[in-house]
Amino acid sequence: MTQASWGLAAGQTTLATVVDRQGVGLHSGVATTVTLRPAAPGQGRFFVRTDLPGQPSIAASLAAVNPTMLSTELRQGEAAVRTVEHLLAALVGLGIDNVRIDITGPEVPLLDGSALGWVEAICQAGRQEFESPRTVACLEEPVTIHQGDAFVAAFPAPVARFTYGIDFEVAAIGNQWFSWSPSADPFGPEGFATTVAPARTFGLAHQIEQLRASGLIQGGSLDNALVCGKEGWLNPPLRFENEPARHKMLDLIGDLSLLGSLPTAHIVAYKASHRLHGELAAALVPALVYGTL
Repeated sequence: MTQASWGLAAGQTTLATVVDRQGVGLHSGVATTVTLRPAAPGQGRFFVRTDLPGQPSIAASLAAVNPTMLSTELRQGEAAVRTVEHLLAALVGLGIDNVRIDITGPEVPLLDGSALGWVEAICQAGRQEFESPRTVACLEEPVTIHQGDAFVAAFPAPVARFTYGIDFEVAAIGNQWFSWSPSADPFGPEGFATTVAPARTFGLAHQIEQLRASGLIQGGSLDNALVCGKEGWLNPPLRFENEPARHKMLDLIGDLSLLGSLPTAHIVAYKASHRLHGELAAALVPALVYGTL
């Protein structure tokens, strides 16, 4: 399938063939290989830890979320996989409903810090559509979660829209907002692959030493993350003027994909975290009305 023909699908979808990518995990620093494989209708998106005895499976669902710092981790029994959000965002952003994700270690590779490498892999594999109908979810009443001045909220809306705001004391980041609505063509001027997927993860220079001492960002580098100091960015140029806000949007989309599909609602987040994203997703479940296309 070419990018030009990658429009909205009426039926459930999966990949047309197998594709893999290798890289280092942001927090573990462990090199792993991820192999994306076609899956049958109704199987959803799920991980398989091929390096563990019995190759345990971990569903990409809210029930599997295990709270961690600075990433989203999924756990089933003793098996876990971390930093799943960028890959899951790419899959839901390109409308892939069912996929088996084989992984040879505990963390999804960070690649260049964005979802662009996963978008390219999915395009390489191509997409196939089934006759089985797709599930859609609409919000009927507002839902809000907050912690201090940080919040996530969802409001009924005729179409899906996502709005994200961040506010940092570091002048080069400051206060930023980004608002985006999924389009029929994810590769168009306002599509996911064009406006959200390329946004890279970012961090603050003065926090790096402490995070590494805590066992985090062991695989982080200037090649796979934007780093900002008091005097500005250490590794410019940025892909977008508001790339940090767009990256937080990418994380939000990945975390909300654990609902199965992105809800028809206006989701607004401000200074939020993976934990707040997950709490919103859990609170949305009883407020959503499900149907099929």
